[in-house]
Amino acid sequence: DRLDASIGRIWISILAGTLGATLLAALGSVILARRAMRPVSTLTSAAGQIARTRDPDVTLAEPEGDDEVAELTRTFNDMLHELSIARSEREQSLARQREFVADASHELRTPLTSVLANLELLEDSLRKPASGNGREFQIESVESALRSSERMTRLVADLQLLAKADAGRAGDRSPCDLTEIAGNVADELRPLSDDHKVVIEGEDPVIVDGNGDELHRVILNLVDNAIRHTPPGSTITVTSHLDGGTAEIRVEDDGPGIPREMWPTIFDRFVRHDGPGDRAKGKGTGLGLSIVRVIARSHGGTATVGDSPQGGASFVIRIPAAKPVETAPVEPQENR
Repeated sequence: DRLDASIGRIWISILAGTLGATLLAALGSVILARRAMRPVSTLTSAAGQIARTRDPDVTLAEPEGDDEVAELTRTFNDMLHELSIARSEREQSLARQREFVADASHELRTPLTSVLANLELLEDSLRKPASGNGREFQIESVESALRSSERMTRLVADLQLLAKADAGRAGDRSPCDLTEIAGNVADELRPLSDDHKVVIEGEDPVIVDGNGDELHRVILNLVDNAIRHTPPGSTITVTSHLDGGTAEIRVEDDGPGIPREMWPTIFDRFVRHDGPGDRAKGKGTGLGLSIVRVIARSHGGTATVGDSPQGGASFVIRIPAAKPVETAPVEPQENR
């Protein structure tokens, strides 16, 4: 009996130890499983939060270790970062679009109001008996309405060009000579130069693959800008040359120049700066230089502003030059 009792106690001890070990193993497994699943739970919670708030500005704690779950957490953080950047860019784009529409509406409102006012005055004068100066008044009203209509036409054309560029729609491309285009612009603007001297430097062709009309608009805007913002007697120099694989156009003047604090925003849309030599205050739309930058960028180039060697303003356009056409060598014919 004593032997049986001893054997029983031994079996009970063995069973108790086994059971305890099993329970400890189970408990340890649960703890390890929870620890292993904690990053997954955190990911699930973060995904749920983003789904509820639509806000990707969430960053998970940097995981420890290099297992698959840690790698998943890092990938999730990278994805959230990119989503946050995309959201910020979209919000900035929408803000720029709203500002652009508001500015465009404001710019169109002034000439449109002028047109309507002059047409109302013209209508009123036509309804009344003709007087001595009635015809002159009618002609003045018509001329004023026409000037405002032309201004709106130019503004709408500028807005269409900017909208096309924003949408990434590039014009047709073909080989263009910037030196030739600069000469054409100078000839076009000389009758309107108001005692300014427009000088073209550079006789060698500077060929680029671009849209001739758009590049003509770039140089035209820069030269016209220099004419309107410098005093009579100023000299405006247009230089075209090749710098390695880059075509460069410089439009420089010897006027009072542009203060450095204006440089960061000089190419922004609807921005007008009244410089020391400005003779055209309030006459422009504030889109001329922004169009220059947009066209330069659409051609894979840049537009910059600085000081000219003569102390005035210097605008530099750089775009990739056309690659030379490679011709196959002519093989000598064998004598027959």
